[in-house]
Amino acid sequence: MSENRDDQQQENKHEHDDDDDVDPCKKQQQQQQLGGVRTMPFILANEVCDRFASAGFHANMITYLTQVLNLPLVKASNTLSNFSGTSSFTPLIGAFIADSFAGRFWTIVIASMIYILGMVTITISAALPQLRPPPCPTQENCREASNLQLWVLYLALLLTSLGTGGIRPCVVTFAADQFDMSKSKTESRSWNFFNWYYFCMGIASLLALTVIVYIQDNVSWGWGLGIPTIAMGLSLVAFIFGAPLYKKIKPIGSPFVRVAQVIVAAVKKRNLVGPADPQALYENRELDADISTNGRLVHSDQFKWLDRAAVVIDSDINESSQPKLWRLATVHRVEELKTMIRLLPIWAAAILLVASNSHLSSFTIQQARTMNRHLSSSFQIPPATMSIFSTLTILTGLPLYERLFVPLARRFTGHPVGITCLQRMGIGFGINVFATIASALIETKRKAAAADHHLLEKPTAVIPISVFWLVPQYFLHGLAEIFMSVGHLEFLYDQSPESMRSTAAALYWIAIAIGNYASTLMVSLVHKYTGEEGNWLPDRNLNRGKLENYYWMVTGLQVINLVYYVTCAWFYKCKPIQEITDADEDVEFGGDGEGDKEVELVRK
Repeated sequence: MSENRDDQQQENKHEHDDDDDVDPCKKQQQQQQLGGVRTMPFILANEVCDRFASAGFHANMITYLTQVLNLPLVKASNTLSNFSGTSSFTPLIGAFIADSFAGRFWTIVIASMIYILGMVTITISAALPQLRPPPCPTQENCREASNLQLWVLYLALLLTSLGTGGIRPCVVTFAADQFDMSKSKTESRSWNFFNWYYFCMGIASLLALTVIVYIQDNVSWGWGLGIPTIAMGLSLVAFIFGAPLYKKIKPIGSPFVRVAQVIVAAVKKRNLVGPADPQALYENRELDADISTNGRLVHSDQFKWLDRAAVVIDSDINESSQPKLWRLATVHRVEELKTMIRLLPIWAAAILLVASNSHLSSFTIQQARTMNRHLSSSFQIPPATMSIFSTLTILTGLPLYERLFVPLARRFTGHPVGITCLQRMGIGFGINVFATIASALIETKRKAAAADHHLLEKPTAVIPISVFWLVPQYFLHGLAEIFMSVGHLEFLYDQSPESMRSTAAALYWIAIAIGNYASTLMVSLVHKYTGEEGNWLPDRNLNRGKLENYYWMVTGLQVINLVYYVTCAWFYKCKPIQEITDADEDVEFGGDGEGDKEVELVRK
């Protein structure tokens, strides 16, 4: 028996040795056979259903809170903003888990399960009469939801927020992992992955804003929330089913730890003088191999005080000739931190934009509720469905952007993709200013119609003005999203270090989180300090408010934000990287020269 066991162990050893002797070219070929377009239905199904569920849930939630749970308008608006903020902040946790130890695939699977649990909870709360207050059709002297009923709602919102935290930062990066996203490859493609990713999200939002919102308003909230729950469950099954086809990048340790190590090492050597020649700084390609598979970051002249972390002294190397990572960092790791620092000013400009757009899910829906929404004598558009015009703008605008705008812009700029991400974002910021101006003008017209027909004191009355007056602002917001949101997501992915791309995707959602919290603060301050008489944002009767003043204030803030963004984009430097080509050669691009080119294009 012992001899047989020894023979078996020896045989297993030989098999293991044979695996180690596999030709590296064959391993690379096997890896290249994974991923590709064929994986997209499985991966994007998960994200589409997440967007389908969240859009169907969030788009009409102001109606659920004010008409079903009988919450005051400002309290309901702040609840939605806080929920959106929390949902957009949790991706930082999901990105940390994915990049550190779990990997993107398993993070998506576990997070989807938590999300489904939250959707089941919110569906049960909507279906059971015990979990909501008595109906109040007059919207006068209504009984608000009890603490127990609100806590059930908050539990459901918390679970969906946690689930979203694992899905949002991982799905887009996991999908991008299935393609070669090097600069040379992306510029040679006739299509942009992020455009089509956002297009799929628009399809999901379109279905939610039509089918789901109609069911919620005309059938029941139980079915209106139950259908997205079922869809989310099916998407998880589809995602797991496609697992054998995926290209899975193994987690390579927490990027936050590496950032901390660089900072600590630089602080410990704060009194050292860096070498005049950057070639003298510490390099270790073997150590950085797992975090630089697509290219190695090279030294840049910005934030030179961090270079101290890569200055080598005798005590930085241990007995086995390995660096002490809390005392010594490679140039690549120092540049990872520099790259993220350079991103932050551009990233921060999106915060105020989100805060300025938050009214679309609250005040604009309440405006639509007071307007004539009839398409025929028997059918009228649900207020929350008005968001469909932003979605339709995105769905029609993205293909036109790629097929018409990019070739036309390429003739003038000579840039392979027409305009840079920074230029694309700047155009979006500018369009959004005009969108908020349109909101202020339309609200003035709506109130004038209410005054002409003596309806200012009747909050539930239908004002004889068409709801389609709201379409221009929805169109402009959708157009701004084509430029700003897609450009922002692509910019964060392209300019972040490859080992921090989940974190960069999380930053996209964190900007939304902070923006929603900023919106809550703005609304609360405006409501508090504009007085009881003539309050800009009243609790019940929007006709007696001065919502147009709020919109003008937001317009002014966006103009200031646009000036801030242009200033940051003017001085931005692209990340310096040596990209590994198919011929195993390093082709250097970026650096100060590429940064200057990027900035020059923005100046134009």
